[in-house]
Amino acid sequence: MVFEVRDGRELASHPILAPMLHSAMTAVAIPPSSSNAQVAGSRTHGLKDAARAALHYLETVDGRAVAPSAEAVAALHQLCGPLPAAPASPEEIVHLLDAYGSPATVAKNNGRFFGFVNGGCLPAALAASWMVSAWDQNAAQWVQSPVAAALEETALEWTRQLLNLPAGTGGAVVTGATMANFTALAAARHALYERLGWDVENDGLVGAPPITVVLGEEAHPSVSKALGLLGLGRNRVLRVPADSQGRIRADALPHLDERTILCLQAGNVNTGAFDPAAAILPEARKSGAWIHIDGAFGLWAASSPAYSHLTRGFEQADSWATDGHKWPNIGYDCGIALVRQPQSLRAAMSIQAPYLVQGERREPSDYNPELSRRARGVELWAGLRSLGRAGMAAIVERTSSHAQRFAAGLRAAGYEVLNEVVINQVLVSFGSPEKTLRTIARLQQDGTCWCGSTVWQGRTAMRISVSSWATTEDDVDRSLGAMLRAAQD
Repeated sequence: MVFEVRDGRELASHPILAPMLHSAMTAVAIPPSSSNAQVAGSRTHGLKDAARAALHYLETVDGRAVAPSAEAVAALHQLCGPLPAAPASPEEIVHLLDAYGSPATVAKNNGRFFGFVNGGCLPAALAASWMVSAWDQNAAQWVQSPVAAALEETALEWTRQLLNLPAGTGGAVVTGATMANFTALAAARHALYERLGWDVENDGLVGAPPITVVLGEEAHPSVSKALGLLGLGRNRVLRVPADSQGRIRADALPHLDERTILCLQAGNVNTGAFDPAAAILPEARKSGAWIHIDGAFGLWAASSPAYSHLTRGFEQADSWATDGHKWPNIGYDCGIALVRQPQSLRAAMSIQAPYLVQGERREPSDYNPELSRRARGVELWAGLRSLGRAGMAAIVERTSSHAQRFAAGLRAAGYEVLNEVVINQVLVSFGSPEKTLRTIARLQQDGTCWCGSTVWQGRTAMRISVSSWATTEDDVDRSLGAMLRAAQD
């Protein structure tokens, strides 16, 4: 039976459908006989409250401790437990989130969070995130969201330009560097097996001819995870020794050929060091190997005239993975996979179904591991558009200068900086492993700033990652003072 419904009155009076409609409308606080105006109004329920709460959070974040208090974390039980039987209004939900959620956050956007190479979120990217949520776009295809498709393609091209990569390079906006590595290495897997006459996407890896993966012993674990997801194996790799800064040793590379994927690193997650690409890539390209670069944050050094020399040679690779939520400060989630030959990426990622309209334009889903997804490329576009070339270079240069300031202050106080501070990463030892860990615990409890621990080539260290656009010299001085106080027994 088919009903023609013009204004909802037919359904509201139907003996079978009316109770169902009433139940559904009650759950979202919409009267069963609501007019178009009432429905439109219901879409904004809670949004003004959310805007006020978010603005208050951002306006006061500089004055709070970076880590949440134990009491705030304990109070999260107010948001947990069994699912209530009755619905709640959007205003009530916002109140709960602000009352119990906001105090339990880590204040990563106050300029004094130096953990995990996490940036803050640029105001333009945050504003775009609000717009993206309001638009409620599915970024899978052009027909589903022309704005998402157009801005994603533009943002990818801007990223290519900032990273000084070859013209014609294509890519995908994904969730982070792990998925960026996965996506780019899927293109590598396709290209190598295509040379060998094997259809890896359709026939899988069972019975496939072997290929070799080569990476440095200080490669980031996200590369290993991506290899595991691709069926290439986390352990079925050739590990190449690294030097004292974590750079792969060019003199220790094994034989490379057209069946090899070579993974290099632009910006070690501990030291910030860059593999010697200029010494490795010319010969590696002659061998026919596919060269992949894991450059979650370090590749952005290419945007700075003062630091671009560190990335020299990486433009000769075949694929690259980087993050938008690190140095570009786009917010979560945002990663970028780039491939010199986009057709290899498309062959690895494309999807077909009768209902998926294939237009003449670039279809995002043909280059991305996801189909339905958030229009995160809009936030990348907004952040890069707000920065421009000069703004992106300024973030790299300013945060790297802050890292040098940290290193100088810690050395002057008699503590050992373990790495050559080439960009935004500082490793410091306060003595024994026990004292270093005690110092880190005190610092985190103090709340002025937040740094984490690491073990670097057998040495326990505190890692300072200066990545936020919001960090000022005053933040550095306040944080340095807190570090020195925490180090005093």
